[in-house]
Amino acid sequence: MNTQSLHIQMVDLKGQYNKIKAEIDTEVLEVVSSTAYINGPKVKSFQANLERYLGVKHVIPCANGTDALQVALMALGLKQGDEVIVPSFTYVATAEVIGLLGLKPIMVDVDVATFNITASIIEQAITPNTKAIVPVHLFGQSADMEAIMTVANKHNLFVIEDNAQAIGADYTFKDGTKKKTGGIGHIGCTSFYPSKNLGCYGDGGAIMTNDDTLAAQIRMVANHGQSRRYYHDVIGVNSRLDAIQAAILDVKLKYLDTYNGARQRAAAYYDTQLSNIEGIKIPTRQHNSTHVFHQYTLLVKEGKRDALQAYLKEQSIPSMIYYPVPLYDQLAFKEHIEDGFKLPNTEILCDEVLSLPMHSELDEGQLEWICNQVQAFFKL
Repeated sequence: MNTQSLHIQMVDLKGQYNKIKAEIDTEVLEVVSSTAYINGPKVKSFQANLERYLGVKHVIPCANGTDALQVALMALGLKQGDEVIVPSFTYVATAEVIGLLGLKPIMVDVDVATFNITASIIEQAITPNTKAIVPVHLFGQSADMEAIMTVANKHNLFVIEDNAQAIGADYTFKDGTKKKTGGIGHIGCTSFYPSKNLGCYGDGGAIMTNDDTLAAQIRMVANHGQSRRYYHDVIGVNSRLDAIQAAILDVKLKYLDTYNGARQRAAAYYDTQLSNIEGIKIPTRQHNSTHVFHQYTLLVKEGKRDALQAYLKEQSIPSMIYYPVPLYDQLAFKEHIEDGFKLPNTEILCDEVLSLPMHSELDEGQLEWICNQVQAFFKL
């Protein structure tokens, strides 16, 4: 087989763009011709449409997902030294903003099957200084938010959902009601980085909440701390989504469920072909959450992860390790971590995770080639 003709990518942004090129180009040119670049009608349109999609009262667009987390924390009025519980297995931004604000990140382990923190793990880490929890819906499915909110309410803690990897996922409560991730905690945050399930063509992010008071505070913090022009009530930041990115996102939002459906079909194909291979474990699905597969992440056992990655590279198949180093081993957090601190599940995941290509444009020929090569590796 001519592997070059398959041209497998971790993310195929160009293929996705080509299918909606006419719509995107029209919207971008309309912004340019209107010269309404900052907080114009395109931003307001996207904000309203995302509120409807997520079923939340307030969406506050901002410059990127890291800003979303930072602004959310600033809006809560936490004090230096307050503790915020975060998973140790996640991207650095989740904990980075906590340290940046003089708060203390309390890193806890995750469930080895779902990659997410759990209510029981959180509760063991709560102290009198704990003020907030940041559950991350890693790789595309929700943490167990009903149980997490129960713990948060019991201890009077804020919950900020990091929804950068799971936008569009549905969480089902015990009574059968469903909510979109990002709209369950006190505040939700997301990123529109280009490779995300809903990605723009640059940087972008958003903060969402159902609390009117929090929404007003978030808007103020994100806009130089001003509630009205030239009157600055608090120290804030300048974080906003530009109109060109908003116009692009407004188009792509219409296709988000279609994109997520394509990812789910690709994941189902992977499952069928890879589930019986001894030595790897396919992604676990939680019973109370849909999975939108920002990543399709295997656990590769017996120390074979790096060898599998190298073999796939030889076959022109990209793969990624998210994440090779626990947050508590990053030098940036050294002052917050005791010597010798380790979390067993995080250690396992950092040694075993490997993400295969996952995006909305994967076709069956590409998926077949990827699966055939994974199978071939384990037959060597």
